[in-house]
Amino acid sequence: LGAIKEMQLFHSHNEQQALKYASLKRWFGFSVALNMIVAGYIAFGSFGMTNSLGSVLSRVSGISSKARMPMGVVMNPMTPSFMGHAATAGESVGAKSAMQAIRAPSNTRRNLAANAASVPLVGSQAPDFKATAVYDQEFVDVQLSSYIGKKYVLLFFYPLDFTFVCPTEITAFSDRYNEFKELDCEVLGVSVDSQFSHLAWLQTPRAEGGLGDLEYPLVSDLKKEISEAFNVLTDEGVALRGLFLIDKEGVIQHSTINNLAFGRNVDEALRVLQATRYVQENPDEVCPAGWQPGDTTMKPDPKGSKEYFSKVFE
Repeated sequence: LGAIKEMQLFHSHNEQQALKYASLKRWFGFSVALNMIVAGYIAFGSFGMTNSLGSVLSRVSGISSKARMPMGVVMNPMTPSFMGHAATAGESVGAKSAMQAIRAPSNTRRNLAANAASVPLVGSQAPDFKATAVYDQEFVDVQLSSYIGKKYVLLFFYPLDFTFVCPTEITAFSDRYNEFKELDCEVLGVSVDSQFSHLAWLQTPRAEGGLGDLEYPLVSDLKKEISEAFNVLTDEGVALRGLFLIDKEGVIQHSTINNLAFGRNVDEALRVLQATRYVQENPDEVCPAGWQPGDTTMKPDPKGSKEYFSKVFE
């Protein structure tokens, strides 16, 4: 009798394990579908999907809001990827709680979208855009891809028109514009203001905090699509002080992003442009720290680098 009872307990245990495995397998399939839906929600959230997401999930999964699911298969909005799940074994969460987690603030959704796009901007093709800009007191269309094969582009973002640090940067780039032009580089400034705001600021004298005439276009990003594409848009809806150097192939070779309270250095932007041009024209050489035109470069191999170090540190 004891042996029979042991056999019964053994089979009962195996059945429980099989049921647990089937349950986890079913929830894993649901988790994959859930993450795909959330990805679509992040991409198209502006089309009013917020209120209908719960019903969509209920239809897809076939569960009610009272159903419980293992916490391990619910996407955690605070993790660094869509497949990063909460690792809390044994806990469970209802569909309603899952919806509350997914309906995260805009900054969380944007962080998820940024992490999903895991390819770094530097070394990648620059996001193309076409927008209205102000140049020479006129409204003009600017398309980033139109410079491919023709010019380098120094694209910089700033927070807002009629502010304080911004005009010091914008006018500084304009005053040095010819130095960029001599290196086949166009300069473009971008903010989330309208072209009308740009024009009014350009018509304001510098002595009154305005810009006066500029040597390059100011682009309007009123829909904030360009700032978001270059990942510089803040929760407050303005752009950080991002700067991107784009080569003639349309590839981003350099970027810096400053917070709102301090400006950028035009000398450094010019130096990086010179270094980028040099290494592209001399692909068997690299530029060490602080390199300026005329300085010694380095061969990117063990022997060549030792020749550089022996000269610099002799």
